[in-house]
Amino acid sequence: MSNRVYDVIIVGAGPAGSSAANELASLGHSVAVFEDKSAPGLSVCCTGIISTECFHSLGLSTDVILTSARSAKFFSPSGRCLRLQTEDVQAYVVDRPLFDEAMASKARSQGAQYFFSSPVTDIIPGKDRIQAETLRGGTREVFNARAVILANGCRPRLPRRLGLGKINSFFVGAQTEVEVKGIDEVEVHFGHEIAPGSFAWLVPISADKAYVGLLAASCARLHLRRFLNSLFRRGRTTGEEVEIKQRAIPLGTLARTYGDRLLVIGDAAGQVKPTTGGGIYFGHLGAKIAAGVLDEALNSGNLTAGQLARYQKQWKAKMGKELSRGYLARWAYARLSDRQIERIFNILDSSGAAEALLRSGDFSFDWHSGTILAGLRRSSAYPWLRMRHLLFREAGL
Repeated sequence: MSNRVYDVIIVGAGPAGSSAANELASLGHSVAVFEDKSAPGLSVCCTGIISTECFHSLGLSTDVILTSARSAKFFSPSGRCLRLQTEDVQAYVVDRPLFDEAMASKARSQGAQYFFSSPVTDIIPGKDRIQAETLRGGTREVFNARAVILANGCRPRLPRRLGLGKINSFFVGAQTEVEVKGIDEVEVHFGHEIAPGSFAWLVPISADKAYVGLLAASCARLHLRRFLNSLFRRGRTTGEEVEIKQRAIPLGTLARTYGDRLLVIGDAAGQVKPTTGGGIYFGHLGAKIAAGVLDEALNSGNLTAGQLARYQKQWKAKMGKELSRGYLARWAYARLSDRQIERIFNILDSSGAAEALLRSGDFSFDWHSGTILAGLRRSSAYPWLRMRHLLFREAGL
């Protein structure tokens, strides 16, 4: 057992964990971060596409950026293409290993200590401190802290064991890197044959390489393999034998994201965009809120669940409505047939409604519900009336 008592132990060295570590260490707290993997960002299944707003809020060097995006092509089930473009760059695609390492380095520069190849096997609450049990080099070690933050992704065992509940709904993201021909823009593909109830993507990361992936409720690897085969047959990729990575993505939030001396952030808390499965930005927001609440609690010496409940109240005020509307939008979309998706494409394309919305102040890369609602509010125009009718009828509203 380590004799040192850290102010905070963070479980997980992903973007959310390192963001919380940086915030807390910069406030003068002693922080230890424990990570299963041997280095940040290894074997990550993530496209790494984040908004410019998110990237600039992190304060990282542009060295982690692979490419930028100001346009995208959207393909209907029949292959109809709707291309949208903005004058300004909307998003960056970051190199996730470099990105995660940069986040960790930033936290280390503030004094945070990192332990890699150190999976946390248990969290043991106590009256005066909380303990993290780890396996380091095959040896069990116990570390003490005044508080713990769980930022270890979509792993339900620890939150459930600690009485915080569990997230019951998930979907699966599958992705691989391929060599491509003539793909220089982000592509999003819809249709039940490609990704039932969701979508697939191609995201170029260099002149001849791209990430290809999709979201699915089940059999994500199988659906992605079929999509890859289709791309290969059409000559858009140059190889079929690729390594496909998968990860579970929460579709819901924990009933409680706090306890005595304990907070949960990021994917572990369900702070993920329901529409796309992206978790970097919302995890960062959750980490900042958690650090602020925990800083006050550490300084006051009150680390009870009653005090830390402020964290859940604050993060739900920040993003709870966005998540709820996103769940509804995903639920409604999953019930649309390919024929109805085609009709929506026809409406967006023929009326110019998509371009109008893109040019308006309602468009946001991160806050999707505002964009969706802004579109529905334009229902005085016939195209939006038809779209609203389709979506709300499918949602049973």
